[in-house]
Amino acid sequence: MNRAAPGRTTKRQEETLNSSGKTTDAVRLTDVRKVYGKRDNQVVALDGVTTQFDRGTFTAVMGPSGSGKSTLLQAAAGLDQPTSGSVLLEDHELSEMNETELTKLRRDRIGFVFQAFNLLPVLTVRQNVTLPLRLAGDKPARGHVSKILDQVGLGERKHHRPSELSGGQQQRVAIARALISDPAVVFADEPTGALDTRTARDILGLLRHASETAGQTIVMVTHDPVAASYADRVLFLADGRLAGALSSPTPESVAERMTHLGAFVDDGPLPRLEPTRREQR
Repeated sequence: MNRAAPGRTTKRQEETLNSSGKTTDAVRLTDVRKVYGKRDNQVVALDGVTTQFDRGTFTAVMGPSGSGKSTLLQAAAGLDQPTSGSVLLEDHELSEMNETELTKLRRDRIGFVFQAFNLLPVLTVRQNVTLPLRLAGDKPARGHVSKILDQVGLGERKHHRPSELSGGQQQRVAIARALISDPAVVFADEPTGALDTRTARDILGLLRHASETAGQTIVMVTHDPVAASYADRVLFLADGRLAGALSSPTPESVAERMTHLGAFVDDGPLPRLEPTRREQR
């Protein structure tokens, strides 16, 4: 499989390399700042954010509307250039890469799952899943596509088209497509926002399974405390700055933290929340 050509090694990269020559984090942001608009009408979306996403972990990113969640995801994924600061994905300093190199890096080392499934209606499940590899001029290893489709529960539907699938099944196709190239990190932006509760739980279970068994790094933006409880930790943002983190989250602990951040203005009781698999064990 093709890989983006690494740029020159900076001092910051040298500090984050381990003895095998690879970075210890899947993604590291250092003092990242993103400002939109001109001097008289500026909006600071990210204000000096420093954080990292370790290999094989599942992190949820939460915060009130306008807190910078989506901007952080876009910066970390190389979709948007920060105004200042450093974004390091594996051993690649994104600020030192041109658009062609960034496109190649996103194609080969990053997977994306969004609320909109973004499937091509004329292609079958298998064709949609393998599309990133075909665009790169690659072919999957023998049996790899079938293995991925079996993992997401679509082994028997590989010849179906999106219109023949439910919303949850279409999101499973999107997850399989994100995983097909064995990316360094999968970015998910509200992946369950358009799904019912039961289907959303299944999709979150798939993402957690990918992290636990396949060692994938998952970074998920969500507004849902139940969705966040499937992650290993939750990062909270407010006004473009980090506002804390929570390990081994539960729906209740996440909701309480979000309330303190002003994300929930309704002081009434929270709805009954279903326990995650971690809580059931």
